[in-house]
Amino acid sequence: MKKFLRITGVIILIALLIFVYFHYFWVFGEGVKAGQLNYVVKKGYIFKTYEGSLIQTGFKGSTAGTIQSYEFRFSIADEAIAQKLMTNSGKEFELHYKEYIGALPWRGATVFVVDSIYAMRDSKIGPGSY
Repeated sequence: MKKFLRITGVIILIALLIFVYFHYFWVFGEGVKAGQLNYVVKKGYIFKTYEGSLIQTGFKGSTAGTIQSYEFRFSIADEAIAQKLMTNSGKEFELHYKEYIGALPWRGATVFVVDSIYAMRDSKIGPGSY
């Protein structure tokens, strides 16, 4: 009976470790998003993480007759990247991100984690461009 419980316990522990790895540490997807940087903030109750929002070109309607812009909310892995984004709010960016299945409090509030900047340029929208 002890051997059975020990083997069952080991199997449950291995299954739990596999679940945690795939849910929180395995990269589900990665890619590049482009758009105008809306904001970057450092926030959190215990773990202070950098969070941001990118407004993408194009429109979508969640219900008939409504229009809203695409918004990409993300966390930032590196403080140097966050500082560069903070000082250039409103500019156009191409950001590389990794997508995880679950968010970890010390990694950020979202499952999308920006880890590098591909390109940065001045926004096309500005005074006199309307």
